[in-house]
Amino acid sequence: MYLGLDLGTSGIRALLMDEEQRIIGSASAATPVSRPHPGWSEQDPEDWTTACKEAVAALRAAHPAEFAAIRGIGLSGHMHGATLFDRSDRALRPSILWNDTRASLEAAAMDADPRFRQVTGNIVFPGFTAPKLAWVAKHEPALFDQTAMVLLPKDALRLWLTGEHISEMSDAAGTSWLDCAARDWSDDLLTASGLSRAQMPRLVEGSAPGGHLRAELLTDWGLTGPVIVAGGAGDNAASAIGMGTIREGQAFVSLGTSGVIFAANDAFRPLPESAVHAFCHALPDRWHQMGVILSATDALNWYAGITGTAAADLSRELGDDLVAPGSASFLPYLSGERTPHNDAKIRGAFTGLGHESDRKALTRAVMEGVAFALKDNLNALRQAGARIGRVTAVGGGSNSGYWLKVIATTLGIPVDLPVGGDFGAAFGAARLGLMAASGASPESICTAPATKASIAPDAGLIAAFDEAYARYRSLYPALAG
Repeated sequence: MYLGLDLGTSGIRALLMDEEQRIIGSASAATPVSRPHPGWSEQDPEDWTTACKEAVAALRAAHPAEFAAIRGIGLSGHMHGATLFDRSDRALRPSILWNDTRASLEAAAMDADPRFRQVTGNIVFPGFTAPKLAWVAKHEPALFDQTAMVLLPKDALRLWLTGEHISEMSDAAGTSWLDCAARDWSDDLLTASGLSRAQMPRLVEGSAPGGHLRAELLTDWGLTGPVIVAGGAGDNAASAIGMGTIREGQAFVSLGTSGVIFAANDAFRPLPESAVHAFCHALPDRWHQMGVILSATDALNWYAGITGTAAADLSRELGDDLVAPGSASFLPYLSGERTPHNDAKIRGAFTGLGHESDRKALTRAVMEGVAFALKDNLNALRQAGARIGRVTAVGGGSNSGYWLKVIATTLGIPVDLPVGGDFGAAFGAARLGLMAASGASPESICTAPATKASIAPDAGLIAAFDEAYARYRSLYPALAG
């Protein structure tokens, strides 16, 4: 048996899987977020361990015999969080999370230093780890001076599980300290941040062993051991492992709260000016590129709240037949935008409203606006060298057949819908635990799910969608100005 632990922002999920990759069961527990000031987002690392204990206890109670056969554990977690420990491995302050924007000035200053983009291959975004340490150095200097180790959230959980300071490449790539091509910490960038390699965890590959479960936990959880803990992965890379997106040309589009186009690469292909993330994958000698929009299903849910109608009902009333875009356009920048604009201040808009703009027309405009933002991402990814000929759709938005037709016709590529199943980050983490414990190859483990349906672009409507996309593209400069 293999255990996947996925530390999300709102909770942790524990998933139990057997050696044939059949899911035995799962359990979750909540992790509260604290927002003591506008733009701040923090969590107490002790809440992660408390939630992990709760989820594991529930899973063990439901499947005691299977749980006792655990041989490997994989970890996944939200990226970029700055979790500071002293020499006694005590957390010095709450972890500063990925969606915390307090370090925007520090991020801009770091990004102005050409070494950061040259070495990491990425813009220094305010949510990344390095600028948060610069903020702590400026505003909490006593804590900065006590910092003996900086860990990412899932690796702080690993510290509790194993007693070791270890991270892996996919998560470390989001710190602004990793030389992503060399897959190693950059001493130059650490020095520029007032830090040293001694304050960084040891790096392993995501599918390699990254510690062993402590004897105390073996006893508490009724395990005989030894139990290997894999290096693991950042959340999107772990989802890619679960989806089997590991080879050049494989890609998925995630329609969750945010929207992601994730492309696996066999080489490191940075193009930071595009605001595309170019990170290490969770497997050796593989990388990935990622375009991110900040509001995907979030945009439809926002509109659903205004109309007083559930998002699923709004989708259903559109029917099955795709229609050409109308006069109304929607820009989904409700909380700024990441790729390709890197603009935290831009906000969304409806334009081109007329008497004919009824509820269905505006629902279509919202779905089209999200699809157009994803096309911005696809173009940026292709500019950065990604080869994407089709995508697999995952996330809650993929339940809307109409929306998938919009996306396929907008992107001009087929969109595949997988058969029902759990292919998320916890499943990907369990797969990494299996590989680390058994030595099995990624090719034998990281298979893609079967395809339930493929949605092809509607050839008769491509021209109309291209015209609407051109109109959409003209609106950002006007709004930004």
